[in-house]
Amino acid sequence: MPYTPDLVAKEADLKFPNSDRSSTSSRSDWIPYAIIAVLLCVLYYRVALKLVYDWYTIPDYSHGFLVPLFAAFLVWDKRRVLSSIPTKQTWAGIALVVVSIGVLILGVYGVELFTARMSFVMLLTGLIWTFFGWAMVRALAFPLLVLILAIPFPAIVFNQITFPLQLLASRIASDILPMLGVPTLHEGNVIKLPIMDLEVAEACSGIRSLMSLFTLAVFYGYFLERSTKRRVILALASIPIAVTANVARIVGTGLCVQYWDPEKALGFFHEFSGWVMFVISLGCLYLVHRLMRLASSTKEKIA
Repeated sequence: MPYTPDLVAKEADLKFPNSDRSSTSSRSDWIPYAIIAVLLCVLYYRVALKLVYDWYTIPDYSHGFLVPLFAAFLVWDKRRVLSSIPTKQTWAGIALVVVSIGVLILGVYGVELFTARMSFVMLLTGLIWTFFGWAMVRALAFPLLVLILAIPFPAIVFNQITFPLQLLASRIASDILPMLGVPTLHEGNVIKLPIMDLEVAEACSGIRSLMSLFTLAVFYGYFLERSTKRRVILALASIPIAVTANVARIVGTGLCVQYWDPEKALGFFHEFSGWVMFVISLGCLYLVHRLMRLASSTKEKIA
């Protein structure tokens, strides 16, 4: 009896009776996650738009555009480890989900953007915990913490950091300038020079370079260093490096005011030297990394 197309189709159905079912079930498995993603977009689209606007308008947090991309790369880079972790759905994460939604409501109606933005990281952690288990949360701890780097500090915390940095930078600069032949009188965040007063304003406190340099130090350590300990040291080293670079910028401004033209010096050092000092700070960060590697290789040789 010759084979007809109908018989061939029937035999194919007999050989693979569950192929359509399996593909349909695999597609349906993603429906709950798609619904949750849509709900997250509905809940956070206003918060996200304002956050992106702050990244664009606040120079201190312009690095925020890179943070989500870096976090996504971290997840992709650990895809094999993540795929080997057994998923274990649990009701334990629901408590964190409920708390996160409460924090979001408080942040939105309390007009506290930091709280509303932090609730997203908390809610994301709670959802991962609920659907995939605590082991998955531990594996994704670093990408989740990295997301916090993109969230601007609240004004209260920002002012608590900025003002001490202003005083510290102005005090150190006023101690260095007399050694270079420039007499100074230090009053708070104002350095009185013979020609004019040099005010270390909030924008010159070093917080801008500090936040950006710390974030880039985290990126740098992840890509170019294997040791977790040295990654932490690199990130922490960015703090004194940023403060030192800012002091150097103020000292340079004072020297140019004294020995050059005050207006040109202020314009040049406020607009241009910030970028120059940031590049120098990156060079210092690289130098710290090389010194750590040299010290490590020396210990290995001695051992």
